[in-house]
Amino acid sequence: MSKRKTKYIFVFGGVLSGLGKGIVASSLGYLLKSLNLKVTIQKLDPYLNVDPGTMNPYQHGEVFVLDDGSETDLDLGHYERFIDTELSRENTTSAGRIYWDVLERERRGDYLGDTIQVIPHITDEIKRRIACLNKGNRYDVIITEVGGTVGDIEGQPFYEAIRQMILEQGSENCLVIHTTLLPFINAAGEIKTKPTQHSVMRLREIGLEPDILVCRTEDGHHLSNKLKHKLGLFCNVRPEHVFESPDVESIYEIPIVLNNQKFDNVVISALNISIENEHTKLDYLKEAIRRYKNPVKDITVAMCGKYNGLHDAYKSILEAFIHAGIKNQVKVNVKWVDTEKLEQNVDNIDSYFKNVDGILIPGGFGDRGIEGKILASKFARENKIPFLGICLGLQCAVIDFARHVSNLKNADSTEFKKNLKFPIIDLMLKQKKIKGKGATMRLGKYSCDIEKKTKAYKAYGKYKINERHRHRYEVNNKYVKQLIKDGLVVSGKNKDLNLVEIIELKDHPWFVGVQFHPELKSRIVKVHPLFSEFILSASHYNDK
Repeated sequence: MSKRKTKYIFVFGGVLSGLGKGIVASSLGYLLKSLNLKVTIQKLDPYLNVDPGTMNPYQHGEVFVLDDGSETDLDLGHYERFIDTELSRENTTSAGRIYWDVLERERRGDYLGDTIQVIPHITDEIKRRIACLNKGNRYDVIITEVGGTVGDIEGQPFYEAIRQMILEQGSENCLVIHTTLLPFINAAGEIKTKPTQHSVMRLREIGLEPDILVCRTEDGHHLSNKLKHKLGLFCNVRPEHVFESPDVESIYEIPIVLNNQKFDNVVISALNISIENEHTKLDYLKEAIRRYKNPVKDITVAMCGKYNGLHDAYKSILEAFIHAGIKNQVKVNVKWVDTEKLEQNVDNIDSYFKNVDGILIPGGFGDRGIEGKILASKFARENKIPFLGICLGLQCAVIDFARHVSNLKNADSTEFKKNLKFPIIDLMLKQKKIKGKGATMRLGKYSCDIEKKTKAYKAYGKYKINERHRHRYEVNNKYVKQLIKDGLVVSGKNKDLNLVEIIELKDHPWFVGVQFHPELKSRIVKVHPLFSEFILSASHYNDK
C-alpha cells in the first residue's frame, strides 16, 4: 500500500498513430520506478473489439498474453518489459469491452430503467476502470495511455472521461502528456510545427490541456530551443515542458534520452512528488545499451513465420533477441524465411538457411505455410543447427520427428487435416465442443515440471516453472510413449493436465520446442533463460 497520494498521468497521441506513445509511457514508467516509486501502466483502446484476441496480426501486430490469460495489445508487452512487473486484465480495456459491460448491466436491470447514454454511463465505466487499477492504494503513479489519435471519433468518450477525472482528482494530481510528430519537409528545409499546433488545438476543443509535449523527430532533425519556444507559445505549454523523442538504435535508449532532457524531473515537479532516492536502474540500462552497440560479433537467426510482412506480429520475439543478444554480447540479425515459398522450393532448401546460426519457428494458426515450417524443423534437426520452436513451432518439430524418425507416415495435426491415421497433434477434449473463437484457448500462466539433466533444466536451473500459453492444440498423449522410445526427450510436462510442455533432442547441440510463449516473459532487466541459451548456442555454432 502506498502512503502517497496517487498521481495520474495520461498519455495521448496526435497527428498520426505509430509515434511511440507506448514507448514514452513505458520509458516514463522505467524512470519513475528507478526512483523507487510504485508505478503501473494502463492501456485504453478505443476500438470496438472486446479484446485483440481475434484480430488479424497484419492489422494489429502480435497479441500479448498476460499471466491471467488476458489477450492484450502489444503495448502491454512494452510496459512489462520496461517496468518489469506482471500486469493483469485491469491494465487494459477497449471501447468494445466497456460498451459490452454497460449493455450487459442494462439487460440485467442494474440501471433501474435509466436511459443509457455515453455521458454518464460509458464515461463513468471508463473512470471506474482507471480507478479500479488502484485498489488498496497500491501505486504512487498510474500512467494511462489512450490508443489512437486525438480527434478519432471512437476515442471521444475516453477523452471526456479523463477530462472529468482530472476535475474530480484535482489538476495538481494529474498530468497530460501529448506525443506528436514534428515532420521535416525537405523542400522547405525545415521542421514544421503546424501539425502539432492543430493536434493540440483539437485536444483543447475537447476540454483538455497538455502539460507536456513529447515531439517525435526523425533523420537527425532535432528540436531546437527556438522551436521549443514556438511550440510553447502556440500550444500554451511552458517551453521547458517541450521534449524530443528522436530516432534511436534501440527503444531502450528512450528512457536515457528523456532523462538527459530532465523529463522525469519535470514530471515529478509538476505533480509535486517528493523523491528520497537517486535513480537505481539507469546505470544498468546504460550498460545494456553499451553492450548492445558494441557486440563481440554478429549472428543470424532464421525466423520461419507466416506474418513476415509485418514484423510487429513477432514483436516480443524480436525484443527477446535483443535481450539475449545483450547478455551474450552478440548482435542478432533476423533472416525472414517465408515458409510458403519454402514449400515450393524443397530442392533448394539449403539456400534459405545459408549462413544461418539458428532457426526459430514462432507460434501461429492455420495451415498456410505449415509444411514449410515442418521442413525447417527437419533441416535444423538433420544439420545440427540450434533450434527453438515456440507453440506451433513445437508442434511442427513433433510432426517432423513422428514422420521421419518414428516412421508414422503422414502424421499431422487435426488443426490442418481431419480423419488422420496418426493425429500427432490434436485438440484437448475440453476444446472439442467449443464453437466460439474469442478467449476460448488455453490462455495465460500454467505450471511445468522439468526433468533433470536436460537442456531445459540447464536453462532454467529449477524443476518447476510457470509460463504463458495461447493455443488450442496439444501433443497427442496416445503417441508420446512411442516418440520417447524413438529418441524424443519430453523434458517438461504439465502434470495437472498431463500435457507435454517441452521437447528436445539428445544428439543435437540445442534443439528445444516449447508449447508456451517464453518471449512474453523476457525483459531488458531479466532475459528469458531459453532465449539466452538459444542465442548462446547459435553463437557457438557461428564459431565453427
